[in-house]
Amino acid sequence: MKYNLIIADDHKMFLEGLQSILSSIDDYKIILTANSGKNVLKYITINPTSKIDLIITDISMPEMDGITLNREVKKINPNIKVLVVSMHIDTAMIDALIKNDVDGYLHKNTEKKELLKAISSILNGEKYFSQSIKDAYTNSVFTKKKESIQSLTKREKEVLKLIALEHTSQEIADILFLSKHTIESYRKNLIVKLNVRNLAGLTKYAIKLGLIE
Repeated sequence: MKYNLIIADDHKMFLEGLQSILSSIDDYKIILTANSGKNVLKYITINPTSKIDLIITDISMPEMDGITLNREVKKINPNIKVLVVSMHIDTAMIDALIKNDVDGYLHKNTEKKELLKAISSILNGEKYFSQSIKDAYTNSVFTKKKESIQSLTKREKEVLKLIALEHTSQEIADILFLSKHTIESYRKNLIVKLNVRNLAGLTKYAIKLGLIE
């Protein structure tokens, strides 16, 4: 089976190197090379019936970056796979790409063997993130959680524990000798601070912190 690939990168040497590697593989057909995401999106728009299996893109490019390209491609056709290959290991970028359903992320220093493994995995319906990307992302998430825990005041931990024990706002107010309004403010602030959506999320966090068994 032939897979149709598009490569987007504004560094000519990298683009040509990637093209050379992939052109030597019978299963892959490069149908377009571009120096910006805008050109890729234009091609997809003009050729709506064209079979495109995978787009390999850089992040930093003129006119349209790889993050925007991935997002727009997924809107047009979520079946088109997108692999980002970049020098950047920026956790905010990784986060944005994951939220927009990117299929893979590799560092540009990745060896040819891993590149081909990533492409093959993605074309087989799997996600593929190189170890350096996964490590950076995991460390970032862990650090954020650690910062959130450390940033909680003693009073916030008390309120969080009582919320997790299923006390109402009025009951917590009575226990801590505070107003119901103050407890409601604590609850709202904790939801924002701990980046959770509801009371169930606060309860899970209290368990993680060891505030309740």
